[in-house]
Amino acid sequence: MGLPAGTPELKVLDLLVSVAETGSLGQAAERHGISQPAASMRITALERQLKLVLLERGPSGSRLTPSGTAVVDWARPVLDAARALVSGVAALHADQEGRLRVAASMTIADHRVPAWLMALRARSPQVRVALRVGNSEQVADMVRRREADLGFVEGPRAPSGLRSRAVGGDDLVVVVAPDHPWARWRQPLPLTVLAVTPLILREEGSGTRDAVWELLLKAGEPAAPAAELGSTTAIKAAVTAGEAPAALSRLVVSAELADRRLVDVPLDEPALLRRTFRAVWLAETPPTGPAAALLGIASRR
Repeated sequence: MGLPAGTPELKVLDLLVSVAETGSLGQAAERHGISQPAASMRITALERQLKLVLLERGPSGSRLTPSGTAVVDWARPVLDAARALVSGVAALHADQEGRLRVAASMTIADHRVPAWLMALRARSPQVRVALRVGNSEQVADMVRRREADLGFVEGPRAPSGLRSRAVGGDDLVVVVAPDHPWARWRQPLPLTVLAVTPLILREEGSGTRDAVWELLLKAGEPAAPAAELGSTTAIKAAVTAGEAPAALSRLVVSAELADRRLVDVPLDEPALLRRTFRAVWLAETPPTGPAAALLGIASRR
């Protein structure tokens, strides 16, 4: 049994869904790498094919009609199924060819992934691994876009829309320069004091940033950040220079704490500083082959 006559092409349905998601025909066209007139022509052709008006076009932009909204709702599961098909075929090729695409947040990539990959290599030396590094939000997006077979993120909770498994964790630690007043405190630092102090934070989307911000919210509305920096190295340099305190993974400041370039300031509720590392993947493409092997190694370690 063939497809029904008049079945739309997936590309134009994807374009229509992008209009719904971006709220703009121009932004949808940019997402798909085509001009706005070309996008408009494709939607017009779809309207003729379906004999429905899908967009209301006006001087202020375009918006979906009720019929357009209904078509988008029907198109989404069709597009999801098509992506699952493509991803599944890619996974089969990856298994056959011994390739594994991994994405990991910065802390995990620096301090956990190397040991995991060494263990995987000892077990399966033929597997070729491609590792991409970003913050936790970027890693989750790579997995959602099927650019990574398996992701590793940090933060207070699992990313939405993904399956996950805990694979250990670490502690955050409040650090200051040796001449900072907190370095001479003899009592644990109250969380309320930390919350009202401008801190140097990672950028939004970072798992460390999310964990620190959720911790501060337990004491009320946090102070605005003293600075937001995109790398842990930059934050450590700023704290060492005495600009402001920060809360970072103990893994990434161990050397600075050992030689007293930074000082650890104990918090009065240290259990709150514990956070979880998670492996994440798409529900429709659970880890198989090398990805399943790496997940098992990470889970055991």
